[in-house]
Amino acid sequence: MRREAVAVIGGGWAGLACAVELAAAGRPVTLFEAARQLGGRARRVDWNGIALDNGQHILIGAYQETLRLLERVGSAHLLERRPLEFDQPPGFRLALPRLPAPLHVGLGLIRARGLAWRDKRAAARFIQTLKRQGYRLPADTSVSDLLARQGQTPALVRHLWEPICLAALNTPLDQASAQVFCNVLRDSLGGVRAASDLLLPRADLGRLLPDAATAYLAGHGGEVRLGCRIEGIERTPRGYRLTGSDCPFGHVVCATSPTRLPALLAGLPELEPLRRRVAAYAYQPIETLWLRFERSLELPFPMLGLDQGPGQWLFDRRELAPGLASVVISAEGPHRQLTKPALLAAVLEQTKRAVGALPELRDHLSVLERRATFAAVPGLVRPATQTALPGLYLAGDHIQSDYPATLEAAVRSGIAAARAILAQAETTA
Repeated sequence: MRREAVAVIGGGWAGLACAVELAAAGRPVTLFEAARQLGGRARRVDWNGIALDNGQHILIGAYQETLRLLERVGSAHLLERRPLEFDQPPGFRLALPRLPAPLHVGLGLIRARGLAWRDKRAAARFIQTLKRQGYRLPADTSVSDLLARQGQTPALVRHLWEPICLAALNTPLDQASAQVFCNVLRDSLGGVRAASDLLLPRADLGRLLPDAATAYLAGHGGEVRLGCRIEGIERTPRGYRLTGSDCPFGHVVCATSPTRLPALLAGLPELEPLRRRVAAYAYQPIETLWLRFERSLELPFPMLGLDQGPGQWLFDRRELAPGLASVVISAEGPHRQLTKPALLAAVLEQTKRAVGALPELRDHLSVLERRATFAAVPGLVRPATQTALPGLYLAGDHIQSDYPATLEAAVRSGIAAARAILAQAETTA
């Protein structure tokens, strides 16, 4: 039987995961990317001769499909696995020991610094309640409402739950979906011990997946076309034709950003309800401040929580360049009203309070993704992998999933689209 060619539109992590999965199964696949580099919203940025990331991405041990993908393309060794440790100077620290679940969380809470016993008991009750409910809520609501109804103390919200919500959902507490938040807790703190581990990249994001995936595709019959912007999709008797490409494809996977999807599907009236749904998404920003000091910061852990200011996380990135660090500012907030110099000053003051006197700042760079993720709001209906048209699929972190807009959600969606294509081929063989 002739193996129909597959087109993957979009070279972010969803598109790369889809293309690699198809190539591994021997399917001819062509990946189209409008930019001159792969990676999408998790990509390499070159700055003064240093390979940076456009933003920091926190990976955890629960990201099984991402780990499997990186193992397949040969780059999993670039991740450093560590048990979860959350330091937020001056007084909060939570470290999970290497014990079987759920003992690691229980003992971690008991030993946590910066929480009173009433805080620890409230956190334990909350986790136990979620477990009894199977981490399913009778109705979705905001995270802030859920935490209030579950009696979570101000100290817990400030030091634990809000940082987790912003890091995972990139949506403020009073807007974020409580059900999606529970899904994250289920697969991290509520999973096996290793699921809560932190996976810290020891290289830039380009090396972590795009470079390795490109090499893998080249070795398995796949094709990557950079700088090739697909403006539309046309349905034909033989399948689909893409603007900018002269060959037909039996299957097409749209793995673009949801902001581009409505225009891409404009020529397919059958998908008008889908276009309207995606066009209604709201978005949240992420800003990353890259700081180049005269020497590297001495942090107790490569990832440090920041308190009382715009920045939420401080990362030691000396593996990319000596003296390099980054600060992540997730979601919307008052910081968006600050000038760039004022924001830098506020972040440096936060960093000084957390680690003490700072070395001289040599240079800095702000990378702002204005629509970094969709807003993970309660009751959001996200589209499925299979569209109303046969042979046309969607992939991306915005596709229906238990997860918010994370790398794992993107990778899972790409693999799901590839497996749907492969399953269809088996049924028609």
